[in-house]
Amino acid sequence: MSTEELGMKRFTLRAGVEQHLRTDALTTSGPVVAIVMQREALERAPLVGAPLLSSASEELLSELEILDEYGDRRTIQVPVERRLAVLMDDRELTTLWTIGARPEWLVLGYLWNQQVISHVSALESIAVDWKSATAVVVSRRDDRAIDPGATGIHVGHELGAPCRGSTLLDALSRRVCASRRIARSTLLSVIENVPKASSVYCTAGSVHSSALFCGGELWLSVEDVSRRNTIDTVSGWMALHGICGDDKILYTTGRLTAEIIMKAACSGIPVIVSRKGVTGMCHELASRLGMTLFGHIAKNRYICYAGAERFDTLS
Repeated sequence: MSTEELGMKRFTLRAGVEQHLRTDALTTSGPVVAIVMQREALERAPLVGAPLLSSASEELLSELEILDEYGDRRTIQVPVERRLAVLMDDRELTTLWTIGARPEWLVLGYLWNQQVISHVSALESIAVDWKSATAVVVSRRDDRAIDPGATGIHVGHELGAPCRGSTLLDALSRRVCASRRIARSTLLSVIENVPKASSVYCTAGSVHSSALFCGGELWLSVEDVSRRNTIDTVSGWMALHGICGDDKILYTTGRLTAEIIMKAACSGIPVIVSRKGVTGMCHELASRLGMTLFGHIAKNRYICYAGAERFDTLS
């Protein structure tokens, strides 16, 4: 291949990629955001007695210079990843790594899904300070005897392990509406609406996304550097606003594992939809909890891994 032909091929390939990125970017409007809320979500007010939350914010993207396969240097945007140490009543619980969009919801959702708390009224405040890279959680005075390391449901538990006098499976099954049905038309609406809420991914890639749907209607979409963060953030928003999961659908870009199933079950969400596949333990747990799983979704394509008996294929 001549130098001129090689140059033309490089131009054509790059033009195609850039056109693809511009086309994807048309699905979003305004500045790049990691959280998209629709009217139904924006109209929700926090529960009475909910903790006071800070409103910490930072840039979502940064620029760096890269060298591509053709030896050309150019500048691209990438998601920022920040360290966030979670301190509860002066005790360090964990460290999260996040893009930093509504980190207060992320921390609340983490505490909820680990069952450190069972109601948001147990907390007085969550204050995130990016200068110190900390999220300071203060519980209400009557709740400060709680030992975060010894309470509740933890994703590392075995299915039959004791959990507050019952097994983990029993505790989760009480939260999930196992009789919830889903119509094919609803599933297709979810699949169609998901790409419209991927602002960071369309701009820079390298993030996961999760979204909360009521029926086929999008309520809330979250992007972050890990799928766990996105689901914890959705859970935090639901807990803060007292949102019941019985009629909700959770979408995620990541593969479905037992951990993801447990997080969804903690919020009472019976239906999960993913762009990826499932693990064996995920399938076993979802089947035992009566949850419905869809994976490998694309336009008009999907695989129902669990709950086919609750899937109305003709409606």
